[in-house]
Amino acid sequence: MLLFTPGPVAISEEMRSSFSQPMPHHRTKDFEKIFQSVRENLKKMTGLEEVLLLSSSGTGAMEASVISLCQKELLFVNAGKFGERFGKIAKAHSIKAHELVYEWDTPAKVDEILNALKANPNIDAFCIQACESSGGLRHPVEKIAQAIKETNPNVFVIVDAITVLGVEPLEITHVDALIGGSQKAFMLPPAMSLIALSQKAIECIEERNVGFYFNLKSELKNQRNNTTSYTAPILHTLGLQRYFELVQNLGGFEVLYQETKRVALATQKAVLALGLKIFPKSPSLSMTTIVSEHAKELKNLLKEKYQVQFAGGQEPYKDALIRINHMGIIPVYKTAYALNALELALNDLNLREFDGAANTTFLKQYYEI
Repeated sequence: MLLFTPGPVAISEEMRSSFSQPMPHHRTKDFEKIFQSVRENLKKMTGLEEVLLLSSSGTGAMEASVISLCQKELLFVNAGKFGERFGKIAKAHSIKAHELVYEWDTPAKVDEILNALKANPNIDAFCIQACESSGGLRHPVEKIAQAIKETNPNVFVIVDAITVLGVEPLEITHVDALIGGSQKAFMLPPAMSLIALSQKAIECIEERNVGFYFNLKSELKNQRNNTTSYTAPILHTLGLQRYFELVQNLGGFEVLYQETKRVALATQKAVLALGLKIFPKSPSLSMTTIVSEHAKELKNLLKEKYQVQFAGGQEPYKDALIRINHMGIIPVYKTAYALNALELALNDLNLREFDGAANTTFLKQYYEI
């Protein structure tokens, strides 16, 4: 089975091998050296002053960021299930939250965010997804963060970059908390998250003492000493060490980013060549999202007959979307096979006669023929 879901993504044999070594103890000097190395690599990757690793899903890092940085009121963008989640986190902690709702295919607008901040001067934290993976939508987070800081530098900008880290470079100058997750471009199992922090966020966290398991003040103190407050995500840390080795062998992150972009843009062209429609108005490079009334039938047929598993949508688009993953180090022939299978499935359902357009278009675009 070829797994092309946008999280958890397929785990390559090279990554799986990192889990097969003997289990180290997390309170040893040997593991502390690995932990230190991984954190330093993550700092370079994100460009922020500190990075904390947490034994939790990405939702845990979202919650930790909100409770650590928001002391008054929260503003968040809801353009899908994960944006909506920021509001649920605020409600669970009795934090007054202001919501900006967008259609799942529509990116957030800078002026509407600034107007909301102006109308509600008690807002001290803003939350948004870089990519809202419910529909594969890319928000202009860099422009939004810059505009917020130019207007009100005291507002903390929290960005869920779970489906963007490792996919494309992010301009983080105006970001205070950048959230990542293990099961996306890092090609690891779920259950480890990370938060990269600005100096301003670090100072806020050190002045406060909130939370128990997600007490970032405690984590900062311990992780600066190459350990964790509680049990470390041991296998995930070993996996990250292997991930950075693979990226280095590939030629570094710039090479990986360019490869991901080539595959994503070629996939979009192939999808359009099949007469299908791309869902978001501003597509992310993390995934290609197709909207179709035949999405459910296509997805099931692809899995059962062609051994290719794409992801569907989430309510209210559960049976209307197909999401094709581009995160991680994916051999180009696998994407070509998956797209060929998609075209064959369209033929099987009498929706379009097979003529090889998917692969022809994909490969021409990818190789710039």
